[in-house]
Amino acid sequence: MLDYVRAVCAVPEISVGDPYFNTDKILEKMKEAGEVNADILVFPELAVTGYTCGDLFFQQRLLKCAAECLKKITDESRRYDFCTVVGAPLEIKGQLYNCAVIVTNGKINGIVPKTFIPEYNEFYEKRWFSSAAALPVCEISAKEICPLFDENYTVPVGTDCIFNYKNEVKFGVEICEDLWSPTPPGTLLALGGAELILNLSASNETIAKREYRRELVKQQSARCYCAYVYVSAGDGESTQDLVFSGHSIIAENGGILKENEKFIESDYILVRDIDMGKVKADRIKYKSFGDSAAFCGAGKSVREFSIEGKSDELSGNGDFDCVNKRPFVPSDDKDRLARCMNIFEMQCAGLKKRLKVTGAKAVIGVSGGLDSTLALLVAANTMTELGRPVSDVIAVTMPCFGTTDRTYTNALTLMEKLGVESREINIKEACTLHCRDIGHDIDKLDVTFENVQARERTQILMDLACREGGLVVGTGDLSELALGWCTYNADHMSMYGVNSSIPKTLIKWMIGSIAQNNIFEGCSDVLMDIIDTPISPELLPPDENGNIAQETESLIGPYILHDFFLYYVLRYGYSPRKIYRLAQRAFKDDFSDEEILKWLKSFYRRFFSQQFKRSCLPDGVKVGSVCLSPRGDWRMPSDASSRAWLRELDEM
Repeated sequence: MLDYVRAVCAVPEISVGDPYFNTDKILEKMKEAGEVNADILVFPELAVTGYTCGDLFFQQRLLKCAAECLKKITDESRRYDFCTVVGAPLEIKGQLYNCAVIVTNGKINGIVPKTFIPEYNEFYEKRWFSSAAALPVCEISAKEICPLFDENYTVPVGTDCIFNYKNEVKFGVEICEDLWSPTPPGTLLALGGAELILNLSASNETIAKREYRRELVKQQSARCYCAYVYVSAGDGESTQDLVFSGHSIIAENGGILKENEKFIESDYILVRDIDMGKVKADRIKYKSFGDSAAFCGAGKSVREFSIEGKSDELSGNGDFDCVNKRPFVPSDDKDRLARCMNIFEMQCAGLKKRLKVTGAKAVIGVSGGLDSTLALLVAANTMTELGRPVSDVIAVTMPCFGTTDRTYTNALTLMEKLGVESREINIKEACTLHCRDIGHDIDKLDVTFENVQARERTQILMDLACREGGLVVGTGDLSELALGWCTYNADHMSMYGVNSSIPKTLIKWMIGSIAQNNIFEGCSDVLMDIIDTPISPELLPPDENGNIAQETESLIGPYILHDFFLYYVLRYGYSPRKIYRLAQRAFKDDFSDEEILKWLKSFYRRFFSQQFKRSCLPDGVKVGSVCLSPRGDWRMPSDASSRAWLRELDEM
C-alpha cells in the first residue's frame, strides 16, 4: 500500500577461507534481519568464503565447502519471509565465477555472476574468476550447485535477470567492479524495469575512496532513477596488503538515505525503508528514462523472474524512513545560509533580468508580513546588483481596517532600514467609498469587505507603477497559490512574482537565516519580529487589544501541514492514503489524526477548486523541484473534480 521495501545491509564477521565459520555468522545476521522484518537482506561479495582467499579459490575443498554452506543458508531461509542475496564462488560448466546468489523460502531463485573482473594494482581477480560474459548457459540445476539439494529445480543464471519479489519490487544485482565500469550491468537492468539495484562488493579502503564510492552510488541511483543498496566486505578480510572497511550505503534517486557511520567497521546490520513510490513516480514523470530504455532496447535484453514469499506483502511501512515534516526546508542545518542565499540569488537573478530589460523601478506593497518582507529584500538587493540606487524600489504600505500597529510599524521600520523610497497610502476612505458605490454595507465583514481592500491595494500599485515607470513585484507564495488563498486579480496579480515557487515554511526559514546572519545590516531585529508575528491578511478589524483578529492558519489550516501535503501531491503524485500515513508519522507529536485528516481534505478541496487562479499567473522564477506555473510544471483543467481523491480519504 505504501510502496516501501525494507532493505538490510549485513556485514558479518568473517574468517578468511572458513566457509563454516562465515556461514554461522551469516545465519546470525539472517536472524537479526528477521527481527527487524526485513524484505531484502544483502551480504558482501564472496561473504561465504571471504573475498581475500587468493589462490585458495583453486582448492576444490574450499569450493565444495562453499557449496555445502550455500545449501545450509538456503535451508535456513525457510524460517524467514525475506529475500537473501549472498556472495559465493561457484563453479559453472568448468569455470569459476564470483556470484551473487538469490535465496528465498528454501530455494535458490537466481545466480548473478560478476561481469567486470578487475586485474590491476592490488586486484587480480582474473587469476581465479571468469567474467559473466563467458557464461555458456543461462540456467543450471540446483544439484549442479550442490549435490546435497533434495530437489533438482532449474536456477536462472546471468546478468540479465530481474527479480520481481512478491510482485511489489523489481530488483537487479551487480557486483563491485561492475559499478565502476563505463556501462554497469545495473544500468541496463534499471532500464529494463529494475527499480532497486543491489551491489555486493569488496572494496578496499584508501584515502578519499569512501567519498568517491559514495558519490558513485549517489550518481548511479540518480541516473537510473532507482534505489541502490551497496554492501562491502568488512574488516575481517585479510590485511596482508589491504584494509576493508565494511562500507554500506542505501541510496534513492540521487540521495543517500543511510550509510554506516564508522570508517572501519564489521559485524553490523544497516536497516532502512526505501520509498519505491518515489522511484516509480520519477520514472513516469521524466521521459528521458523511458526514451533511454527504448533507445537501448533494454526491455528485450532482460529476463524477469517472479519470487514468492511467505506473505503477499512487503514488511516495509516507513518505520525506518525518517519523514521530514518540512520537506521544502533543508534538513542539514550546517549549510543553511548557503542554501538560503542560493535561493535568494535565484530570486534576484529573475527580477534583475526583468528590470534590466524594462529599465523600470520596482513597486512593491509592504504589509509587515513574511511574503512582502522577502520580496522587498529581493527587490532591494537586486537594485544594488544592478548598480542602481535602492531608492529605485518604491515600497508602499497601505493601512486599512485590519492593520495592526505591530505590522504597520515593522513595515515602516524595514523600509527605512533598507533605504528604499517609502510611501504610505491609507485606503480606508477609498474602500469605504467603493463599498458605498457597489451598495455594500461597510459593517458587513464578509468576503466582499475583504476583497475590496485587496483589490484596492493592487489597483494602487498598478497605477503607481504606471505613473512612476515601474513594475509591480508580486509577493504571493507557493502555499497561497496551492490553496487559492489570494484574491483573484488582487494580490493574485503582479508584473513579476519573486516568491511564486517558494512555500510559506521555506520563506519563514529564509528570513530567519537572513536575520541570524545579519545579511542586511540593522534589519535583524525587525526581521525576527516579522517571523514571530501571526500570519494574517489583516482584512478584518483587530481585537479590542489591537491585536490581529484574523489568523490565516486558524481559517485554512497550518501551513506546515499544507506544505507537507503539497510536496507529496506535486513532487511524487502520492495517493491521499499514503500522504495521510506519512503525515501521521511525521506529525505524531504535533497534530491528532483527526486534525491531519481534516486539513488534508481541506487541502484537496481547495487545491482543485482554486486552479482557475493558477491558470493565469504572472511570470515568476522557479527555484525548487515543485512549482505551479501553468506554463511549465503544473497544467491542470480549472474544472477538474476532486471527488476521487476525497473519496479515498472518506473510505479510510
